[in-house]
Amino acid sequence: MSYTGERMTQTAAPQAQGDVERILVQIAPAPRRSPRPALVVLVGLPGSGKSTVAEELRARTGCVVLESDALRKLLVSRPAYSSTESLRLFEAIHEAIAALLAKGASVVLDATNVAESERAPLYKIAEQANARLVLVRVTAPERVTRRRLAERHDSAEGASDADIVVFERMRERVEEIQRPHHLVDTSKDVAPVLDAVAKEMMGT
Repeated sequence: MSYTGERMTQTAAPQAQGDVERILVQIAPAPRRSPRPALVVLVGLPGSGKSTVAEELRARTGCVVLESDALRKLLVSRPAYSSTESLRLFEAIHEAIAALLAKGASVVLDATNVAESERAPLYKIAEQANARLVLVRVTAPERVTRRRLAERHDSAEGASDADIVVFERMRERVEEIQRPHHLVDTSKDVAPVLDAVAKEMMGT
């Protein structure tokens, strides 16, 4: 089963519509559907463990995970991490989320989302889709985060190119989440919190 960006067909430029379709067509296998899907917004600095949390939630719920770092490289062969490129990326991600929610698929957005201005459009998307909005702040002690980023740099594993310099720059932009949210410290046992998140996603 493939998903197409139906919301894009009348209003989007060809490149924007193409970006959304490239995101949706690579989703496999077909996600589990729900009468009321959930949008899970992960919030956390590079190296905090967001991708691990996202994969754990996928295993528990059958949701779709949209990882911004991987999708950037899907859309742009040599990312420059410019503001224009990021705007293009997140416009496509937002449209893809809306299309998935409209079809009953729950979505986890794996991106830093450190500022309220970055989270606000996601709140609106969830509201318009009548989807459950679940916010999860992902943290780890700084020493753990720094070690992970160093190990990632040395191994070149994963989709993220973020390093210590990016971490330092981004943490200056962190804003507190102004809505109820879950807190996950990935240096500890995350199972109890993720079980609670999964239950909220499924409305149980």
